[in-house]
Amino acid sequence: MNNLLFLPMLSHILLVAILYVFLTVMRAPKVWGIGANPDGSNPFAKLEPRVSANLSNQFEWPVLFYAACIIVISRPEFYQHIHLWFAWLFILGRLLHCAIQIFTTNIRLRGAIFTINFVAVMCMWFVLGASALSQ
Repeated sequence: MNNLLFLPMLSHILLVAILYVFLTVMRAPKVWGIGANPDGSNPFAKLEPRVSANLSNQFEWPVLFYAACIIVISRPEFYQHIHLWFAWLFILGRLLHCAIQIFTTNIRLRGAIFTINFVAVMCMWFVLGASALSQ
């Protein structure tokens, strides 16, 4: 059952891969001249820094998500079904965070959504810690 945690992990990896593709397409006008405006400018100039920043975010807080998942997968006795719920909540929060950071400038909303990610991972660690300490 704890192997089901691979699915949210793989979902996040897919999200990161999509962001890399998205960033490559957005940089193409500047780097290769492909898709540039007639005046040579990049039509994605406003979005490109947001995608780049979001991609960097995918290697910050998610590290603790992966660590919790790997521990629970490698130690099945620590697995609680709630881990899977928190993992999917984290993925949902990551998707929303990406959309908000890339397509809006609403920092308050982005912060609120980040809180979902933060709480989901902290809850995973709390449950993991409780399971480990009760052994």
